[in-house]
Formats: sequence, structure tokens, C-alpha cells
Amino acid sequence: MSRLTDLSIAQQARALKAGELSPVELVEAHLARIEAVDDRLHAFILVTAEEARAAARTAETEIRSGEWRGPLHGIAIGLKDIYATRGIPTTGHSRLLKDHVPTEDAETVARLSAAGAISLGKLSTHEFAFGGPSPDLFSPPARNPWNTDLQPGGSSSGSGAAVAAGLCAAAMGSDTGGSIRSPSGFCGLVGLKPTYGLVSRRGVLPLSWTLDHAGPMTWTAEDCALMMEALAGHDPADPASVDGPVPDFRAAIGRPVAGLRIGIARAWHASADPELVAAIERAAAVLADQGAIVEEVTLPDIMDFHAVGRIIILAEGFAIHQRHLRRQPEIYGAHFRDRMRLGAFVSADEYIRTIRFRRTLVGQMNEAMAPFDAVLTASHYGPPDRMADAPTFPFFGKPYLTMPFNVTGQPAAAVPCGFYSNGMPMSLQFAAKPFADDIVLAIAHAYEQAAGDRATRPAL
Repeated sequence: MSRLTDLSIAQQARALKAGELSPVELVEAHLARIEAVDDRLHAFILVTAEEARAAARTAETEIRSGEWRGPLHGIAIGLKDIYATRGIPTTGHSRLLKDHVPTEDAETVARLSAAGAISLGKLSTHEFAFGGPSPDLFSPPARNPWNTDLQPGGSSSGSGAAVAAGLCAAAMGSDTGGSIRSPSGFCGLVGLKPTYGLVSRRGVLPLSWTLDHAGPMTWTAEDCALMMEALAGHDPADPASVDGPVPDFRAAIGRPVAGLRIGIARAWHASADPELVAAIERAAAVLADQGAIVEEVTLPDIMDFHAVGRIIILAEGFAIHQRHLRRQPEIYGAHFRDRMRLGAFVSADEYIRTIRFRRTLVGQMNEAMAPFDAVLTASHYGPPDRMADAPTFPFFGKPYLTMPFNVTGQPAAAVPCGFYSNGMPMSLQFAAKPFADDIVLAIAHAYEQAAGDRATRPAL
């Protein structure tokens, strides 16, 4: 890797701490990278260059004075444009909030800032984390840096494109049915959906109160762990936040996987692209070679998770947006408007019965996973679709492989596992029991180190 912007967070942090690299130099390198390529990617809705430069100068002074805050100090990141930022527009990539300027930061933004991370600006998202790559918004939809004719995945589309292309070292995404793991998978990143309640969602524009998760998207599993060190922990102002022990994420990196039992859910991804199925089998063999015990696991029917997740998202999302959808539907993009209107047809009875069935599915998943430390499956069925072919209702097709772990609230991460013959990244998914996020990242790191395919970036 020849560019500063291609270095991992861990690599940048070591150089910053040693004085071999300055935050000012690093921020300027990322801003130059954005200037050079983002006119083709549209990953950023707003670049806050002057604010980033000022923060970099402060970080440089602090580090030179021996006031190093940790591995995120001086690191350039991006924020999905649903994260509230004090004094800076937070739009949800929607005309409805185009002029919305919060008066305080989201809790996650505040924690990253306290750790010394430097925001470069706000990243493109599907409208309100749901609307698809809609071309009729005030800013173009993000494109995949591996092939700009293809979708980057969503809804954290700009986050996926920006990190993969080296526009920032990490980004915050959100995940209600796979919106961290989908763009991470399509863009070749590690993206963690943490355990529900482990990372605060206060100050993050909601889609579904009971399924939304906030989490990091990075180039490596180690970088994800470094982000989680800053992000995880109780927030008394978030009603869903859990007041309990936080895993030691940095200690998980390098932890051996020998003796861990990993269940491979072949039935879930049996209809995936044959190249991907073969890659997952190779990944299972890599872990077995390191001493993990890999056995097939039968998980509950994925269609049940898909149905439960979709009904909850539509019912809760429509409750949030119904006033504007009824009074001024034209203010929304067509994708969001047409998708979210379906929520009007979900009755209270259907919603309550779905919530009760969700409890049944959680119990079934707990029982199936009881003998295992983690499970392995695909995060996608194949390469991404063309931008021009984006369907209005993608959830009417195959069930999302990511949705089950939103329904259960378990930690799950998308992890790169090679490339298709067309050059696009492939991705698998590790998931574990609640609050075993460190195990997910330990397995991801062990696989990543053994596979050794983290050197290739998109050729923009």
C-alpha cells in the first residue's frame, strides 16, 4: 500500500503515536483523496474540511505534548448522515431534513470525539436508512468503488464506499436489517452490527426502535475492535442501552480460535452464488486448520426472521413518518415513499402477534446456537446489482441473510472472503451469542490474518 489513506487505523495509530505521522498530514491526505475521487462515488453529502483541519491541529498539539488519547486520536472518520452532529446539518439524505442542524452530538459521535477521532463530514445514506439508491434526492446516491456501475449496498452506502476507497479510515453505519453488513460485504469491509443495547443510538435518526443498531465499518477486524473500544458502553439516555460489562475488544484481537465451536449454516446460503458458497467452505477450512471445531448447524427457518423483521420495520417506520407521508408525501424520494407506505397496511393486531412470534424465534435461535461459540453463513447471495436496476421493493425477493440477527439482537459481522471472478468482493458473516461481540471479532481477525487478502483496494 503506497497511500497514507490505504493504511489501517492500527497502522496509522502506531505512526501517529510515534511521531512518524501527524494528524494534519493524515487529514490533508484524506481530504485530497476525497477531492480526487468522490465526484465519481458521491460517498459524502457534506465534507467538513475546515472543522477537520482545526481538529487535526488540536490533535497534533496534544500528541506532541504527550497527551495521546488512544488509537483513534487523529484518525479521520466519516459519519452516516443520520448521526446528529452539533452545528452541522444532519439530513438523513432527505429533503425533509435538508436544513436540520442539531444542537448536540449523538452519543456515539461524542464518544468518538472524546477518543480523538476527527470527522471529515457526513456520508450518503439511503433516505432515512430505508429508501434505496433513489436518484431523486438532493444529493446523488453513492456508488460502489470496485465498479461504479454497481450498487454499494445500503443503507450505509456512503460509509461502505468511503472506507473502501480510502476517503476515511472508518465510518459509522446503522443496521436495521443488514445496513452495516450489506455495504460492508459489497464494498469489501469488516462491518459489525453490535449486540442490541451495547452501543447507544441516542441522536441517531430512527427507522425501527426495536431493530436499529449503531456500529462501525472498517477495513480490518482489528480496526473494528479499536472503534468498539470507544463506542461500547451504557448510555442512560438511550432506553435500550444495557448497563453491563463491556467486552475487552482489543484483547480479542490475536486471541486463538483453537477449541472454539463454529456452526456453519449451509441451509441458509445454499442458493447463493456457487463462487461464494465455495469461498465460505474455504473459510471454514481455514478456521478448522487453526483448531476451531466447525460443524453444520440447523438454524430456524430464515423466512420467519425475514417476515418478522419486515413487519416490524414497516410498522415502526410508518409510525415515525406517517404524518409527513399523509400530508406531504412528495417531500420524500420515490423509493422511500413507496416502500414506507406499506406500513399503513400493518394493523396493531399483526404488529403485536409479530412481536410475540419474535420471542419464539429468539428462543429457537438460542437453543440452536447453544452448543456453539459462533455461527458462519453468507452475508449476501452474490455480487451487487447494477445501480440502474435498483428495485423499489427488494425485500419481496429472497430473505435477507442479515435480518435474523437484527430480530434476535445478536452480534454479527460481515467479513471479506475473497473476490468473485468479476472482481467484486465476496463476504461471509460471523454471529455469536448476545454480548459476545469480542468473539465475533476474534474469529474475524483470525480468519483475516490466515486468508491474507486485505492488501487489495479498489482501482479508482
